[in-house]
Amino acid sequence: MSVKHTRSADVRQAPQLIRIFSCRVVHGQKMAKSQVPADLGQPIPYDPDFNGPLKNRSCTDIICLLLFLIFIGCWAGIAIYAFTSGDPYTLLVPRDSAGSRCGLDHNVKDKPYLFFFDLTKCFGPTVPFTGCPTTQVCVKECPSEYFYFPNQEEEFRKLICSYDVTPTDKIEAKDAVEKKKCAEWYLKSQPFEKRCIPILNDEVVNNITSTVNDMNPEKLLSSVKNIKALSQVEQIGQNVVDDLINSWWKILIGVAIAVAICIIYIVIMRWLAALMVWLSLVGVLALLIAAVYFTTRKYIELKNDPILDDTDDKNVFESYATKKDTWLVLLIISSIALAIVLLILIFLRKRILLAIALVKEGSKAVSSVTSVLFFPLFPWIFQLAVIAFTICVALYLATTGEPQYKIRGMANSTCPCSAQGYKDGMICEPEKFAQDCMTDQYNLCSNVTCKFIAMNNPVLYPYLQAFNLLAFLWGSFFVSALGQMILASVFATWYWTFRKSNLPFFAVLDATCRVLRYHIGTLAFGSLIITICRLIRIMLEYVDQKLKKYDNEITRAILCCCKCFFWCLEKFLKFINRNAYIMCAIHGKNFCASAKDAFLLLMRNIVRVFVLDKVTDFLFFLGKLVITMGVGALSYLFFATDLTGIDNSGLNYNVVPVIVIMIITYIIASVFFSVYSMAVDTLFLCFLEDCERNDGSSEKPYYMSRNLMKIFDKKNKKQ
Repeated sequence: MSVKHTRSADVRQAPQLIRIFSCRVVHGQKMAKSQVPADLGQPIPYDPDFNGPLKNRSCTDIICLLLFLIFIGCWAGIAIYAFTSGDPYTLLVPRDSAGSRCGLDHNVKDKPYLFFFDLTKCFGPTVPFTGCPTTQVCVKECPSEYFYFPNQEEEFRKLICSYDVTPTDKIEAKDAVEKKKCAEWYLKSQPFEKRCIPILNDEVVNNITSTVNDMNPEKLLSSVKNIKALSQVEQIGQNVVDDLINSWWKILIGVAIAVAICIIYIVIMRWLAALMVWLSLVGVLALLIAAVYFTTRKYIELKNDPILDDTDDKNVFESYATKKDTWLVLLIISSIALAIVLLILIFLRKRILLAIALVKEGSKAVSSVTSVLFFPLFPWIFQLAVIAFTICVALYLATTGEPQYKIRGMANSTCPCSAQGYKDGMICEPEKFAQDCMTDQYNLCSNVTCKFIAMNNPVLYPYLQAFNLLAFLWGSFFVSALGQMILASVFATWYWTFRKSNLPFFAVLDATCRVLRYHIGTLAFGSLIITICRLIRIMLEYVDQKLKKYDNEITRAILCCCKCFFWCLEKFLKFINRNAYIMCAIHGKNFCASAKDAFLLLMRNIVRVFVLDKVTDFLFFLGKLVITMGVGALSYLFFATDLTGIDNSGLNYNVVPVIVIMIITYIIASVFFSVYSMAVDTLFLCFLEDCERNDGSSEKPYYMSRNLMKIFDKKNKKQ
């Protein structure tokens, strides 16, 4: 080789971890293998029998495998117990203001639907979490017409009231309405998940608006406005659904175009990787500059003309699009993104060349084994299965045990059941309570209820839920690790195959069988480590939520430091695990040995590791962004404009299919580039090992491509 084994004065003065290159070229200079610090291990020696992932290997981390199998068996046992003992319907059924479950509890057994007295109080953003702050009662059927009591006093029998109120004349009805024991108005409704939801349309809204003159405007102005808002939101949602139904063929065409562009992009990347990457960088810069310019103009325009910033009488989209604060936020985001991209280009422009070379190598590997492009779909399916299974088990576990009922309303009641020992807060049985108190004495005991409080879960319930959470974390991380090791095995096989034409045809199948047969224990070990770290982070978040009410600055600071530390630790462990899986796929060693070998190999090349890990991720993100924006632009041209002659008049919002196509495109691009990311990481480790094992002589030739040899000033000597 023509490269001299010298080091400059700058390198000698640099920190130890920065100057520990073993047989690595840095600006035309390299460090001899004998100069590697001993605490980072010795370079991998030459092995004449090594030619890629070992075929003859043994099972690794058997103890962890057995532990994982026992754990899965316990999880299955908990699931069987939950499915046979629980009933989610007891939690999902709606409950009235008194806590009675509509259609289930004794006093409302014939009233399966929930009715809201004043729906205008149910539109707040916190309602889904805190509940609607209005009286709610169970009814036999939802209202089938519009009713407003002040205009229809003669029809007072149509009033929907609390269970203890049955008006016999207009005076009693008016008094009940004033005391909020009867609903003053209601709309024609239909049941949705056992709840009466009003059917809103222009006729109903106009009908309500016309009655404002006959009522107190200040009292119902907010009601009409909220109903209009609800009607508008409902109409927008219906329009979007209609557009999706009417444009399904456009979405399918867009998805097909997205897949085709991704494949074309990958093919072009094999031959013109540098050009595609630089074009992506220039395209993103141009896009961000245009975004900054446009958002700035729009913000200044709205700031100088307050009339344009008025959001009254505008729909949801228009109200946000005409607010200057919206454009200010977009301007800030665009400016920050532009600054980040510019700084990366300025300070890492030379390192991008190395990343481009490895991306090109990854493109060759991916195009040689095209089936790996669609392999991530299977781990995704397994991930969804783990999530769905965990949710089902948690829901069924929450309903194990017996429902608990307590007496409510007895303290201030004249119900004669008190003589039979019934007291307020006493545990009761609905059937027995109905026999004792809900017969001839109903009028005197109408305010007293045997209310459902909660499920009386078994003593082990919290531990079972905690086990279910642990199983979810371990299972999801295990599935992710499985996909990573299979891909690593495929790409390692490609790299260490000296003549690429000899690559096995069923490389993905061979890798899958090899990983499932020998290394399930290693995957379980690595995923368990990440699971424990994530579980600690969840516990810290729980403690933080519990201690917030004390407002102790020292405690908050300690928790903040702990959360930051474990977040960084999890990121580091994921990085180590990923490379450990690669080394395990190549050499077939257990998790600890593979993690050690990978860590030492990477530390002997720490600078390039940092650059590669960050720069390639950035380049892949740009690729996904360019593909998504390109497909979005084509979709907008064809489906949202009249330039192509395609009839788009049947759509309410022409951008709906465009947005859906862009979302699906980004997901598809992420699937493709996740394979690329694993390919680059695997090839990089193989490249580092290749440099340490071989020297380019006829006895120890390099396995790397000619392109990599040229970049790092290496070559194989002719025999």
